[in-house]
Amino acid sequence: MSEHQKIYPVSDPEAPSPPTHPTAPLVSRGSARSEQGDTTKESVTQPPQLDSPQRKKKGRRSCWCRCVCYTLLVLFLLIVVVGAAVGILYLVFRPKLPDYNIDRLQLTRSTLNNQDSSLSTAFNVTITAKNPNEKIGIYYEGGSKISVLYMQTRLSNGSLPKFYQGHENTTIIFVEMTGYTQNATSLMATLLEQQQLTGSIPLRIRVTQPVRIKLGKLKLPEVKFLVRCGVFVDSLAANSVIRVRNSNCKFRFRL
Repeated sequence: MSEHQKIYPVSDPEAPSPPTHPTAPLVSRGSARSEQGDTTKESVTQPPQLDSPQRKKKGRRSCWCRCVCYTLLVLFLLIVVVGAAVGILYLVFRPKLPDYNIDRLQLTRSTLNNQDSSLSTAFNVTITAKNPNEKIGIYYEGGSKISVLYMQTRLSNGSLPKFYQGHENTTIIFVEMTGYTQNATSLMATLLEQQQLTGSIPLRIRVTQPVRIKLGKLKLPEVKFLVRCGVFVDSLAANSVIRVRNSNCKFRFRL
């Protein structure tokens, strides 16, 4: 009777052992390996950098440039709108400057006081005012001033009446003026010499007149007419009609 032998597998003690795999990483994530060994270091977050002075300066300059650009744009648009409005008004109303002329000048009084050498004068002036506009009227308001001067000496003063001048209208204005001049002895001698040498006496007439312009039914704010006339007369004899040899008037506005 044969004997049966059971053989069981036995590991070879001389065989190399299989490599073992670690179940966990030897170095944790986010850690760094130093030259001295495996050491873990925590990550450090750097603080936010502050704005440098140059960056702040650039920001301010950019803001200032934007403000200047917006301001210039608004001014440009305003100029365009005003220019367009003025152009439309000009095309609709076709404005023309009024015309003035000195027609008559009369010296009604010229009295020289021998005690203080003062001169008392009175003038009557006739002015023709023409409004050539078809759609524009002129309101002549109160507070006007008219003066007669020889050189730099004021001989008489007065004022124009208050009235309204309609479209394409010609108005004749009568103005009475009076004046008082001190130390007029040399003035009278100069006037007499001027008349003998040239045969005429140059006078200046200045008018400052507040007016309001009426465009259709629209009444504009008050402005001032400044009229400057150069007049040459044949003499300044009292109680006589003075002949106006030449008259030239210039006109301009003043706000």
